[in-house]
Amino acid sequence: MTRSNTAEVRKLTDADISEQIDGIRRELFDLRFQQATRQLNNSHRFKEARIKLAQLLTVQNERSRSTTSS
Repeated sequence: MTRSNTAEVRKLTDADISEQIDGIRRELFDLRFQQATRQLNNSHRFKEARIKLAQLLTVQNERSRSTTSS
């Protein structure tokens, strides 16, 4: 997973953002499971996934706030 900037995330549609959020949450669950069973080789994937998830959630919150304040 490559790190993307927020400008790229902002170009996504709401459905794409929700889909990616679900996918990253699934990935984090799988990573935690692999870590618990000592099968995880790339522990840096935790940080990358958390950063990507935070970016997506931030953009999603900004959009929901802008629609409710209008």
